[in-house]
Amino acid sequence: MLDERDRRLAEAVRQACIRALREGYDTAGISGLCAEGALEAALSAVQRLDLDTVVEEARGTGQ
Repeated sequence: MLDERDRRLAEAVRQACIRALREGYDTAGISGLCAEGALEAALSAVQRLDLDTVVEEARGTGQ
């Protein structure tokens, strides 16, 4: 079972992934990509996430 600190970190990573997926998909759709292309763009956005920044922000050490 995760302690509270680890749970907050995991939730921050989950939210960052969801945000990247949505932004990547929306941007691809606006650019005219088909659904499959937009999905690929969204997955790429998650792969490009800067996890160091996500963790630092979750811990309150970022900015």
